[in-house]
Amino acid sequence: MRPDPKTLIGSACAALVCAALLATSLAPAAAAGLLDNLKSGQQTLAVGTDATFPPFEYTTASGEKIGFDMDLVNALAKQIGIKKVEFRQVPFGGLVPGLVANHIDMAASAIYITAARQKVVDFSSPYFTGGLSVMVKQNDTAIKTQQNLAGKKIAVQVGTKSVNWLKEHIPTAQLVIVQTNDQMFLSLQNGQADAVVTGYPAARYYIKTHGGAKLAPFLLTHEQYGYAFRKNEPELTKAVDAALETFQKDGTMKSLETKWFGKPE
Repeated sequence: MRPDPKTLIGSACAALVCAALLATSLAPAAAAGLLDNLKSGQQTLAVGTDATFPPFEYTTASGEKIGFDMDLVNALAKQIGIKKVEFRQVPFGGLVPGLVANHIDMAASAIYITAARQKVVDFSSPYFTGGLSVMVKQNDTAIKTQQNLAGKKIAVQVGTKSVNWLKEHIPTAQLVIVQTNDQMFLSLQNGQADAVVTGYPAARYYIKTHGGAKLAPFLLTHEQYGYAFRKNEPELTKAVDAALETFQKDGTMKSLETKWFGKPE
């Protein structure tokens, strides 16, 4: 007797269902995400950094990478539960491409959060606010506001944004343009300049390590630093943000800043 076509169709459908169920039961579990692998220790958090910018990051004579970013990243990893961290030397211009190419998982190198960079990578919440600052002698009482810079002799390093900013916003300032950071700071100490305009981290670090100067009570510009991540790793970014929020509340951030930059003015 010839089988009923309906029976064949029903049997075929049943076989397909069974095959699908069997395939599902035998299929491997979905691959764990990066954050899960970092927490389990299956992967190491690869952190790209250009360790040439103290006190954020620099390399000791023995080859060890140390600095504010290293301490903070290690603390963040511990707070999140990430087992292993490796810092890799990457030229600054290669950090974002390195992230996109999966060569690193995180970029930590005093990176400004900009709209252009945010089109390519995600950033953590800001962890440090910088910008152009004004450094004066310890006994200076004349420079209290931006307007007080008018007519003053101001030391700046050639080729930096300080030069153009002052020309545009304080056109009556007398610029003392020098080649190096050391020359810029020395010009303040020897009286060739009434003030120095440079990045806030560099000024604060110089005061901590050398003394003999102080920061004026204002910033000329405000720029925020963040840690960069691939856009397809939102869970890692969120975990870092949560840890940063904890550190802001429990004093960890303030303690690390004081360690590397000295007490704020």
